[in-house]
Amino acid sequence: MRRTGALALLSALAHGTLAAAGSLPRGVGPEFAKFYTTKSTFKCIGNPSVTLEPSQINDNSCDCPDGSDEPGTAACAHIDPLSPEQPLQGSLTCTTNATNALPGFWCANAGHVGSYIPFMYVNDGVCDYDLCCDGSDESAHVGGVQCENRCDTIGKEYRRLEEERRQSNERSVKRRRTLVKEARELRRRVEAKVAALKSELEGLEHKKGDLQKKYEDIERSERNRVVKVEGQGGKLGILVNLAKTRVSELRNALDKLLDQRDDLQARVEQLEEILTKLKDEYNPNFNDEGVKAAVKSWEDYAAGQASETKAGVPDEDIVEMLKEDGETSGINWAEFERLDASDVDVVYNWEAYLPPSLNDFVREKINVVRIWAMDNGILADSRSGANSESRQLTAAREALEATKSDILSTTRSLEDQQRDLEKDYGPDGIFRALKGKCVSSDVGEYEYELCWNDRTTQKSKKGHGNTNMGNFVRIDKEMADEEERADGKSLGKGERLVLRYENGQGCWNGPNRRTDVWLACAESDELWRVSESEKCVYRMEVGTPAACEDTQKPGPSVKDEL
Repeated sequence: MRRTGALALLSALAHGTLAAAGSLPRGVGPEFAKFYTTKSTFKCIGNPSVTLEPSQINDNSCDCPDGSDEPGTAACAHIDPLSPEQPLQGSLTCTTNATNALPGFWCANAGHVGSYIPFMYVNDGVCDYDLCCDGSDESAHVGGVQCENRCDTIGKEYRRLEEERRQSNERSVKRRRTLVKEARELRRRVEAKVAALKSELEGLEHKKGDLQKKYEDIERSERNRVVKVEGQGGKLGILVNLAKTRVSELRNALDKLLDQRDDLQARVEQLEEILTKLKDEYNPNFNDEGVKAAVKSWEDYAAGQASETKAGVPDEDIVEMLKEDGETSGINWAEFERLDASDVDVVYNWEAYLPPSLNDFVREKINVVRIWAMDNGILADSRSGANSESRQLTAAREALEATKSDILSTTRSLEDQQRDLEKDYGPDGIFRALKGKCVSSDVGEYEYELCWNDRTTQKSKKGHGNTNMGNFVRIDKEMADEEERADGKSLGKGERLVLRYENGQGCWNGPNRRTDVWLACAESDELWRVSESEKCVYRMEVGTPAACEDTQKPGPSVKDEL
């Protein structure tokens, strides 16, 4: 049987008053019945100036330029704008370049759904039950084919399938409503988080301002204090500091030299042991001048060592030198550091000669001048020494830095959430509810996986690794034009959502992979088919409730007061 859905048209509702079925010529559809009710003459539908006798209707001769006089035969099947032009007498253009006024041969299909079929299928000896289940496309003339009426059986099966599709569609729409509800809740949470982050960020900014002021106050207070720093007294203090540093360097060098001496002494003892063993064990009768010379040299060396008087510094004295300086060993540097007055002492000594009423005033002015001198490099900043920062100032600085870090982290989180709100998650934001979920299907030696709003992946079953087929970029819409499948797993006809996944893994000597994911309505997420339309360009057909169209969106409930 032939399936020509592109040519077969479902019937439309009749316009105007319909004539009785028995009075209409064979093959006339209900919407064209008004043109065939006159008994005396017939005017061509597209060319009313052409008038024919009623007997010329369905006489297997194409008399009207638009073919309207042959609604029940294939005589005017050649009138097709898609066919090559052929000479045709009586045509307004004298060719077959014309349009048939009728969409096709009308099959009433009582008990089923009426439809039009192409004229070329009329009286061709084939019972086209998939299009004309009542068999009326084949006339019972001599030599013709008698087609039985199967509309009751076909109509019953059709209605059963339609009911299944209707129920499936209801379940799909119900599932879509659930997804929309989940998506709205997820968006509400993101919006709530954005509001919370903004409030938290505002609080952190206030906290930062307070901590910044506190830190500056403590720092200013620290700078106003004249602090005595080790090694920065008078001339003797400077000299003591230099001597102390030099002694420390010499002590470290002596310590390293002592380690090297011990290492060399151990090597000498090892060599002496080897030579002693050679002297005791060698054969004097063996005529080897080299060995004899070595033994003689060792004997002379040993004799010299025995008679040599060893002189040197005892190890106990060296260990004593290596001890750290302090009150009980070495030099007590503290005694020298206290001998000379520091710059700080001089400052406070100045105040001792001033009247008490001027002390605060003079101290404040000296502090201002001192801070200015330190800022301009005239005086050394006493705070730059080791451990010069007070615990209070350190704590204030660390608290301020921690708050700044919290502000940076919170700002990043806020920006991420705001970008999420700006993303396109499709109609009603439904794909927000599918974010992070994946659907896969086995095709040959590969498993293909689609992760919503993330990526598409090709996984090898032979352990060759995974291939990124594209990363989610955007949502588009395109027109689909496919025949309906018996299992319902097809895109059908009409506008469909298409998810674009681009910038995947590069092909060998080719572009980066990308995938177009076409969506159709289904009860659950299911990857139907995967194909490669061109090199490194893939096409996925996926069924999902997210692609269903909810024509009756639920409105606010109304309470019945009766």
